[in-house]
Amino acid sequence: MSTDELWALHEEVASRLAATLLAEKRVLEDRLKQLKGSEGERASSSTGKRPYPTVVPKFRNPDRPSETWAGRGKTPRWLAAKLKSGKRIDDFRIRHVA
Repeated sequence: MSTDELWALHEEVASRLAATLLAEKRVLEDRLKQLKGSEGERASSSTGKRPYPTVVPKFRNPDRPSETWAGRGKTPRWLAAKLKSGKRIDDFRIRHVA
């Protein structure tokens, strides 16, 4: 084959590849739009975040009454220090009046 024939073949292959890639891209974009549309329907029915009830504090720092702990998560520093000094956790329990 001559150089001109090879160049023509190269251009034909390149154009076919570009057309194939473009068609494939359109198919994928349409599919993505469908997925986003169905996801949007689900998202509109719910906020995506589960509503949790407010947690009432169960323990209070006697030195600073504004510091409370609900008993969830990591033990606060003030409570850990008091427990290390020999106090019991029940000494800090908030007594709820019914």
